[in-house]
Order: sequence, then C-alpha cells, then structure tokens
Amino acid sequence: MIIVPVKDGENIERALKKFKRKFEKTGAIRELRARKNFEKPSVKKRMAKMKAIYVQHLRLEEEQ
Repeated sequence: MIIVPVKDGENIERALKKFKRKFEKTGAIRELRARKNFEKPSVKKRMAKMKAIYVQHLRLEEEQ
C-alpha cells in the first residue's frame, strides 16, 4: 500500500504528484503489462540482446 502524508495547507495536486511518482517507482503497471502475455525465455534474451546492440549503436553514433 502506498501512503502519501499530506501536510496542513498542502495542495492536493502536489500530493497527487507524489503518489504518482511513488506508484511509478513500484513498477506495478510495468509488471502487469509484462505478465499480460507469456514470453519465452529465449525470446526475452533475444530482445534484450537486440536492445543492447541498439543502445550501443546510439552511443557510438552520439560519440562521433
């Protein structure tokens, strides 16, 4: 459970912003989306490898 203490006179918008930030840090939505469809471990590894290659390519391009 996420608890966001609200001080006296504090804006509700600010408290809502704190709640959203805490909720994103838990990774609940990301995990739900990942569990929605089963992905074989070999496919996960392949996708991670492709992502790493892509990121490395971007960094090398940025360097030049």
